[in-house]
Amino acid sequence: MLGTLDLLVLKVLELKPFHGLGIARRIGQITQGRFQVKPGSLFPALYRMEQAGWLASSWGQSETNRRARYYRLTKAGHRRLAEQTERWGQVSIAMALALQAAD
Repeated sequence: MLGTLDLLVLKVLELKPFHGLGIARRIGQITQGRFQVKPGSLFPALYRMEQAGWLASSWGQSETNRRARYYRLTKAGHRRLAEQTERWGQVSIAMALALQAAD
């Protein structure tokens, strides 16, 4: 569904910065393995979200001492997270109602 990856990335970065692989791992953890994000999807999304002003990035050292780009939410990213969380809440209510409806 459109926007799912964006919302998951924003949620992961809500509390602290992560590098790309860390973001993918955390998404797997918080979704209990239901979402496995591939680099071919994640990195274009991170680039697009950074261009939109929702993320900022800087270079740092990973836990394995490799150079990695770390992403963090900007103020605009925090606003986007709040907006999208509200939107998804409404979508999930609507879908639950539709799926429970008797014909």
